[in-house]
Amino acid sequence: MCASYSAPSARGRGAARLAAAALASGLAVAAVLATAGPAAADGRPQSQGGATAVMGGLKTYGAAVLHDETGNHQISAGLFEMAVDGGGMLQTYCVDIHNPTQKDAKYQETPWSGTSLGANKNAGRIRWILGHSYPQVNDLAALAAKAGVKNLTEQDAAAGTQVAIWRYSDGARVDAVDSRAEKLADYLQHSARDEAEPSASLSLDPPAVSGRPGGRLGPVTVRTGASSVTVSPPADAGGVRIVGKDGKPVTTAKNGTRLYFDIPKTPTGTTDATDSAESTDGTPRTPDAAAGSAELTVLASTTVPVGRAFTSDSRSQTQILAGSSESTVSATAVATWGEHGPIPALSAEKNCAKGTLDIRVTNKGDQPYTFDLMGTAHSVPAGATRTIAIPLQEDQPYDFTLVGPDGRAQRFTGVLDCKTQGAAIGTRTQTLDTPAPAPTPVTAGNVPTTPDLAATGGSDTTPLIAAIGLSLLVLGATALSILHKKRTTQD
Repeated sequence: MCASYSAPSARGRGAARLAAAALASGLAVAAVLATAGPAAADGRPQSQGGATAVMGGLKTYGAAVLHDETGNHQISAGLFEMAVDGGGMLQTYCVDIHNPTQKDAKYQETPWSGTSLGANKNAGRIRWILGHSYPQVNDLAALAAKAGVKNLTEQDAAAGTQVAIWRYSDGARVDAVDSRAEKLADYLQHSARDEAEPSASLSLDPPAVSGRPGGRLGPVTVRTGASSVTVSPPADAGGVRIVGKDGKPVTTAKNGTRLYFDIPKTPTGTTDATDSAESTDGTPRTPDAAAGSAELTVLASTTVPVGRAFTSDSRSQTQILAGSSESTVSATAVATWGEHGPIPALSAEKNCAKGTLDIRVTNKGDQPYTFDLMGTAHSVPAGATRTIAIPLQEDQPYDFTLVGPDGRAQRFTGVLDCKTQGAAIGTRTQTLDTPAPAPTPVTAGNVPTTPDLAATGGSDTTPLIAAIGLSLLVLGATALSILHKKRTTQD
């Protein structure tokens, strides 16, 4: 599998210390960054747009040997498959050899900047490999000829491609067991050239806008490779409509289309002829509240570009796209409005190059927008835009909520997972489909010819879970002992 053996690390030792603290206090500790506002319960995580999918498992693979400071270890290397929400299938390779892949993990299409690829100078070479090998090149005879071998099976092609990717994604010393797969890996590694990061399958730019009612807020620009997208208007938004630059309602769009939120003007006092709440095209609309928010969603069916990264907040290893069927993709944007006070538009994205979560705030109001995060007060002046970098530790989960003037909560959740071999998990992996022993140590003259099956690995939460379980057993035993002594005294 693409998640292999990994040596004990500082992260694993840290988890053990956390587990020991939980055992000593009898409490389970969650390392979550949280800042909740009064409407936090209403907040939903913000999506970056694109495809979302569920990990199915390792489907086409061969054997490889990983060489590290603890020895040589057999692993499996090849193609994973994921089922896209709404329809479609993805084929991926992994770019994180030391972390396990969790079966049924939820994945989200992610820019390279939000993964280890963002700080990897060889990320462009990985994209070249994807475009010049299996499954993008499905003529195995032609691929074999380029690699200088006579025949390649699908398993050889998948294993050789994965090994070449690992050499660039993780800087790993890894070899394919099959000689043909190894020659393919060498050919791909030495032939690779830099290629640019592919564009998102579907996104809205920016994902948040704000302003005052009685006009159009935006624009929000559609970015997609699909021929067309469906525009879903806000639900129960009190007359808010999605329109084009001409003010007419929009139900479909294409790449480059600019969309606007048409926000009704709230009548003040008695409604008269000038407060009839007519839209720009003369059709009546329902007055809305003075402050509020609305959300639009765009949907499309398209192939996701090869080279797009996919990440999971469940700490399942990062994947990179090798092939896509026609798949359902989506993106969401939010508009916030108010008559007075701060009117913020909020969005966030991971920045792996700096180890931060970058929160972008645009304040279209007439007062500063202030909030407290991680014990630090922040203020964005009226009419200004600021990007606030929140420093996070590797693998640190975050979950916090910022609240707008209407009480709407914008929630940001995730895990900063930016490193590969520097953040190895201190447990060995097992199989995705069936339990299996740890990867087999490989010695000279003892190279295995058959691969271990792909493995769903443990994580550094395993010691924590074990410690919490032990803590509960100790507490239970103590309670039974006290009860027994009490009954003995009474007798």
